Amino acid sequence: MDELSIGEVAQRAGLNTSAVRYYERIGLLPAPHRKHGQRRYAVDTLKRLNLISFAQKAGFTLTEIKMLFEGFAPNTPAGDRWQTLATQKLAEVDALIRRAEQMKRLIEMGMACVCVRWEDCQIINGQQYNPHE
Repeated sequence: MDELSIGEVAQRAGLNTSAVRYYERIGLLPAPHRKHGQRRYAVDTLKRLNLISFAQKAGFTLTEIKMLFEGFAPNTPAGDRWQTLATQKLAEVDALIRRAEQMKRLIEMGMACVCVRWEDCQIINGQQYNPHE
């Protein structure tokens, strides 16, 4: 059975060893067995770290990622788990996009300002700006 040291796992996964220990501490990685006091990880640990990395890049929090592993009945297929959490995350991403588009519109409106004083600015003082849009 191939086993990896924490340094080997971290290097192959592109992480610091402190991240591997942290993931272990919060339950994203199962506690490895120890050999001569050193952590020894199964090679499959790299697959789990790949999933963690993928989910983080997709915007999932560590708490949400932990739900993928532990928040479902043990026999729930991986795809079903992902679908459930991804549906919720997609709604959050859509709201974030709407907020970013609003921010962009307001920044562009503000860039059109040629006022000498803020008090005189029609854009900021409501003639052209609806803060609830």
